[in-house]
Amino acid sequence: MTELSTAALLTALRTTAAILLEKSAALTDSGMRTGTELPGWTRGHVLAHLSGVTNAMARQAEYAVRGEKTELYDGGFEGRNKAIELAAGHGAAEQHRDLEAALDRALTAFDALDEVGWRASIAYRNGVVLDGGLALWRELVIHLSDLAVGRGPETWTQPFCRHLFDFLTARVPAELRLKLQPLGLPPLTLGNGNRSISISGMLTDIAAWLAGRTPTSGSLRATAAADGVDLPALLPWPAGVPVPQ
Repeated sequence: MTELSTAALLTALRTTAAILLEKSAALTDSGMRTGTELPGWTRGHVLAHLSGVTNAMARQAEYAVRGEKTELYDGGFEGRNKAIELAAGHGAAEQHRDLEAALDRALTAFDALDEVGWRASIAYRNGVVLDGGLALWRELVIHLSDLAVGRGPETWTQPFCRHLFDFLTARVPAELRLKLQPLGLPPLTLGNGNRSISISGMLTDIAAWLAGRTPTSGSLRATAAADGVDLPALLPWPAGVPVPQ
């Protein structure tokens, strides 16, 4: 698929950050305790994670421009989880301030990059700064939907959905070939397995399903050899932080 330009990525990050800050500013202390689709996570957990991952991606870029690498989170996966739990109970105003500061840090770091800087190596996925920027885009857009503040998967843009298809090909089991047929758009195929399943529906519904979120329009249909079948089970989300086994 066509790679998103760094200019387009920066625009998408700024747009999503502005929406996220507007929505988070309207939340109340009691709203922080509202549950989400994510097991065991309240809105407070989601916002704490967003602040944490935004600071983490900012730090990746800051180190990269100095020719250095650093781990994504202090303390790895366990450090990430501890930080989320500690901050999840904070009040709405503090959560908003933390998120605003983290987003300002990240956007400042990314905005200062030239094309060489975007290709500088980082520890995250043994990739480059661009990988970190794309990861932050995914985190902001998807977790904005998790907050249930009126920005569900139905609001995801076509470029974002197509980026998710590329990134989440890793969730397709080895034996499967998924033939995606978004309504009104060209089809595309994910995976190289011997068993083919066609998935049709709204582009955003297909993307939401691949991302492990609830499709909103109810348009999804799965077929194999012209017969209706259940949507296939997918592999876990490709984690960017090593998870203890």
